[in-house]
Amino acid sequence: MRCFKCLSDMYESFTTDVTDLGNCLVIIRNVPCFKCSECDEVFYTGAVVKQLEKIIETAKSSVNDIAIIDYNKQVA
Repeated sequence: MRCFKCLSDMYESFTTDVTDLGNCLVIIRNVPCFKCSECDEVFYTGAVVKQLEKIIETAKSSVNDIAIIDYNKQVA
């Protein structure tokens, strides 16, 4: 896979996704991704994006300030 930003090679890795919902911050650790070997651009597959959306939607209704969630513990 090639980076959409700089066209360098991407490799499988893990990252931390941070979403600011205004009234709370959702931090999701250990998110599988493809990362650029040159510019560190991060790319998520469609399946990962769907799972992130589910996790964020769940956190939105139960979090007041900050939530730190491990991706691997949410995917069964």
